[in-house]
Amino acid sequence: MRGLLFLATLFAFVGLAHSETEAHSSSLDYAQVTNVTATQKANGSWCFDVSVRHNDEGWDHYANGWEVVDQKGHILGSRPLAHPHNNEQPFTRRQCNIAIPDTVAKVIVRAKCNVHGFGGKAVTVNLNSATGAHYTVQHHK
Repeated sequence: MRGLLFLATLFAFVGLAHSETEAHSSSLDYAQVTNVTATQKANGSWCFDVSVRHNDEGWDHYANGWEVVDQKGHILGSRPLAHPHNNEQPFTRRQCNIAIPDTVAKVIVRAKCNVHGFGGKAVTVNLNSATGAHYTVQHHK
């Protein structure tokens, strides 16, 4: 019985990680990732420039962060957003020194707001491809 419960939990977790770019709300009440530029630095670390669109309404409801996760849902890096961007939509913010293991070929970039959390459009980035749907990858070695 415990084994069955473990398998059910495992499949639910994997499904959640996979569904980050599949099922999402297009409502601007949810933070939407519109574009990602991932740049690998000479030391192997990564910088992510992430553009987010959200219907910020001041301090009561605003996009308050984004994160880079692997396909298993492990958080590899994150960028808190400290204030509303009512008059700057979409907006782009950068986070560097993100360590991504060499065994990880794809990451998911997702944004959240302080009311709804995650649930908007995320972008899956293939780190081995120069461009894709809503992303660009650069290697500076």
